[in-house]
Amino acid sequence: MGDYHYSKEGMSKLAKLYELKPELLQPFLDFNGKVFADGALSTKVKELIAVAAAHVTQCPYCIASHTKNAKKAGASDEEIAEAIFVATALRAGGALAHSSIAIEALEEK
Repeated sequence: MGDYHYSKEGMSKLAKLYELKPELLQPFLDFNGKVFADGALSTKVKELIAVAAAHVTQCPYCIASHTKNAKKAGASDEEIAEAIFVATALRAGGALAHSSIAIEALEEK
């Protein structure tokens, strides 16, 4: 990950957050670990979902980590690309759906 607006070392700052409030961060870390374990959905599928979601939420750390995790879980580059395009379609679809608000505003007298 390049240092565009976020440094690669930025996630290391979570150690300080953990030091300050471990009772709040640890349950999240435990939950996160359970979410990505194999279940009704495989870890690979969950990581592909996370790749798409990370592109919608635009978290560079999540994009990088879940892309790497998806690859480790057996996802192909093509599957990862498709997940990104799913996110692209949903993000664009959201903008298109919200255009109805603009059209409604134009139609008001």
